[in-house]
Amino acid sequence: MNDPRIRDLLTRAVSEIIDQGHLAKQLASGKKLRVKLGIDPTSPNLHIGRAVVLWKLRQFQELGHHVIFIVGDGTGVIGDTSDKETERPIMTREQLTQNMKTYAEQAFKILDKNKTEVRFNSEWLSKLGFFEIGEMADLFSWHEFSAREVIARRVRAGKRISLREVLYPIMQGYDSVAVKADVELGGTDQRFNLLAGRTIQPLYKQSPQDIVMTNLLEGTDGRKMSSSWGNVINITDEPNDMFGKVMSIDDDLIVKYFEYATRLPMAEIKTIEQELKSGANPRDIKKRLAGEIVTLYHGSKAATSASKEWAKVFSQKEKPSEIREVKVKSKAIVDVLVETKLASSKSEARRLLAQKGVKVDDEIASESVTVKPGIIIQVGKRKFIKLL
Repeated sequence: MNDPRIRDLLTRAVSEIIDQGHLAKQLASGKKLRVKLGIDPTSPNLHIGRAVVLWKLRQFQELGHHVIFIVGDGTGVIGDTSDKETERPIMTREQLTQNMKTYAEQAFKILDKNKTEVRFNSEWLSKLGFFEIGEMADLFSWHEFSAREVIARRVRAGKRISLREVLYPIMQGYDSVAVKADVELGGTDQRFNLLAGRTIQPLYKQSPQDIVMTNLLEGTDGRKMSSSWGNVINITDEPNDMFGKVMSIDDDLIVKYFEYATRLPMAEIKTIEQELKSGANPRDIKKRLAGEIVTLYHGSKAATSASKEWAKVFSQKEKPSEIREVKVKSKAIVDVLVETKLASSKSEARRLLAQKGVKVDDEIASESVTVKPGIIIQVGKRKFIKLL
C-alpha cells in the first residue's frame, strides 16, 4: 500500500475486496496476476456505469498485470438476474451476436488493445456436460442462492424463479476456472456470482481468486445506471449528447461522478468537493465534470465544442448548430416519435406529449398536431430532429 497506484487501485470506487490482505501481498510481491472481467452483451452499448469496473481493469493493466476481458456470449443466453425483480427473458443467440458486434471495440476505448486477452465464454461453457455441472452445483445450496436480497424478495412475493437462474453463478464461476483467474472484478450486484468462482476453483485444483467489487453508479434519473431503464450515458454517445446527459445528473452525484467516471487524481477531487461545500455553483463544477468525461472518450477538442453547444442550447435558449434530418413514413406524431427513436414506445410517446415534453416548431405539441416535412420536433431540452 506504499505505492500510491496500488492504494488508488484498492480504494477508488471500491466497495469490498476479498481477500484484501492476500491481494495486497500479491500486488506488493511483483507477481504478474491474471485479472478477469466478464460482461454479458445484454445491450449493444457499454455505458459509463459499466466503465467503472473497466477502468479498474485498466489500472491493473497499467501495473503490468495480464487482463482478460470476457464477452459473456454464453452466460448472456442464460441471463443474470442478480439485480432484477423479475425473471430475465432468455436472449436468442441472434440478439447476443448483434449486441456484441462492437463490444471489444468499445472496451478498447478504455483498455490497451495490445495488452488485453479477449475471450468469449461460449468457448468453454458449450463443452460442459451434465455430470460436470452437477459436480459444481453440489458445492452450493438452495439456501445460499435464495438468501440473496433480490431473490429473497421474489420468493416472498411468490414470483417465479427458474432453475436456469440458479445455474448462472455456476457458469460465471466456471469462467474463472477456464481462464485461471487470480483476481476477478465486478460490481456489488455481482457479489454472489464473484464468490462462486472462489468456491469452484479448488475443485479444479486452483487457488481461490481474489475479488475486487466496485460500487454502482447512478444514472441520469438517480437510479442505478441500467440500459433497461434508459438512464444511461453510453461511452459511444456523441459528444454533445454525452455532455448534456452529464449536465442533467443530480447535483448530489457530482463528486461521485468525478471519482467513478473520470481519471482526475483523488486529491484534486477532494478540492472540488470542498469548493462545492464552500458555495461554488454546482452548474459550473458540473460543466467541468462533463468536459472531463467527454474528453476521456472523444478528446479535448470535442469536449470544448460540446461545452459551447450546451451553452448555446441551454443558456442562450438557441437551437443546436446541427439538427438531425429524418425522413419518416409515419403520419401521427406518436408514431413519428417512436420511428425516430425520440421515444422508446407509443406509451412513452403519449406520456411525453401529456407532460408537455414535446415541441413542434417551438410550440408545445399534442397528439393532434399536424406532422409534415420541414417541421422541427424537440423532445426535452436536448433532442431535436427536422422532418424531410
